Amino acid sequence: MSKSGIIKIKPLGFPWETQDPFLFCAYHRDEYPKGNDEMGPDTSLEGRNIGQDFTIKDGWRMYHGDRIPGFPVHPHRGFETITINKEGLVDHTDSLGAAGRFGKGDVQWMTAGKGVQHSEMFPLIHKNKGNPLEIFQVWLNLPKANKFVEPHFKMLWKDAIPVLKEKDSNGNSIEVNVIAGTLNNLIAPEPTPDSWAANPDNDVAILTIKLEANATWILPKSNSDVNRTLYFYKGDGMQIEGESISTNHSIQVNASKDITLQGGNEACYMLMLQGKPINEPVAQYGPFVMNTEEEIREAYQDYQRTQFGGWPWPKREQAHDRNKGRFAIHADGKEENFNK
Repeated sequence: MSKSGIIKIKPLGFPWETQDPFLFCAYHRDEYPKGNDEMGPDTSLEGRNIGQDFTIKDGWRMYHGDRIPGFPVHPHRGFETITINKEGLVDHTDSLGAAGRFGKGDVQWMTAGKGVQHSEMFPLIHKNKGNPLEIFQVWLNLPKANKFVEPHFKMLWKDAIPVLKEKDSNGNSIEVNVIAGTLNNLIAPEPTPDSWAANPDNDVAILTIKLEANATWILPKSNSDVNRTLYFYKGDGMQIEGESISTNHSIQVNASKDITLQGGNEACYMLMLQGKPINEPVAQYGPFVMNTEEEIREAYQDYQRTQFGGWPWPKREQAHDRNKGRFAIHADGKEENFNK
């Protein structure tokens, strides 16, 4: 291990590689055009592999969507999804009857547990201007003891997520969103109750970090038994512990050391994922993450038999009314509504 605290530097692929307890992270930046009447792209889809459109063309992708970009109804079992929204909108629906729309600064935390179907669409609500989207989706594993908990989702709304704002000795700005865990005296909202992150002993932390050009900030140390990775996804070079780092690289660091970050000639953006490893076997096949191959086969059989409760919505690509604001309707009937 380097004395500087850097363990390994790797180029980013798609999706991003992660360390236990995380499974992977997908970063989506799409410069979507104006929307049509159906909230899909108001332009031709010719030349795209509709249903499997993961190649950036004209700055954007349809993913698995036919009409609206996004991920139509699909199942999950045995892990959690954490969707961090930086720009644009995400429309959620699931097999429990829950639904929501969330936008810039909001985070959705969903525990799939024993099994759930959900849809995540990216509605292009603006008909007179572009609809850029920027999100991260982080997959966090569940330990064997929690693989079959009841599915549950929770909204971490923008106003509830603490933000560290500092200036360095030269007056350059630093901004850090604390999505999970703690930073200095800031405490993130509680995750879902059965999450690996719900136990403070597991020291799960998720941060998004923005350094103004040339800003310097020290990422405080944590515990030695956790994995900690920084993902430098936007900017024009920076330094970590004095070592030059190009954009689109992951940097595994020693969590027991303070880590000095210094921005380059323009603003630098990073995601940090940290947590105590679960240290259990991982068997993953598509949307199911269990401990053994036999459990994966059982997951497919259960899904074929039960459809994890079925799909209560009229469309596979379910989106909400164009004029509806940010909201959540939970499986227990609880509603949260915002005008914007």
